[in-house]
Amino acid sequence: MKLLLLICCCLVYIGTSAQESESNDDTSEVAFAIIENVPIYPGCKGQDNAKLKQCMSEKISTFVGLHFNQRVAEPLNLPEGKNRIFVRFKIDKTGTVVDVKARATHPELENEIIRVIKLMPQMIPGKQKGIPVGVLYSLPVVFQVEAATETRKEKKERLKREKRNRQN
Repeated sequence: MKLLLLICCCLVYIGTSAQESESNDDTSEVAFAIIENVPIYPGCKGQDNAKLKQCMSEKISTFVGLHFNQRVAEPLNLPEGKNRIFVRFKIDKTGTVVDVKARATHPELENEIIRVIKLMPQMIPGKQKGIPVGVLYSLPVVFQVEAATETRKEKKERLKREKRNRQN
């Protein structure tokens, strides 16, 4: 059965599970939802943190939509309907994407989203109290799997079979 995979939406979930670490060592991390100064994705401009968050979310969604290889899902026999891939990563103190983890219905989908996230460009790191910190980011990728419509060739072959069956 052929499957058609469409990324119908790629929404950003602002993770709230991580808490701010009070230490200034290499392990300090802050959730995207509570960071004072968000990481800045290339092309995002402005002074308002809310607008920078929105811009970053839109840019990441666009990036994933452009780079995610939809054909990976075709041979996986995924159930029709909505499918989700959850990916979590950290933008470290240097603005580099690290610690990418994914959860999906199939390991191939996990591998593909990890590959895409690792391709993201260098960013300006987020800051808490004026100090660069790692920022945790969560992203659910939602896509629709539909049965592909019958091609002309397939229809022609089916009609020939039906005609032969009627004659016999």
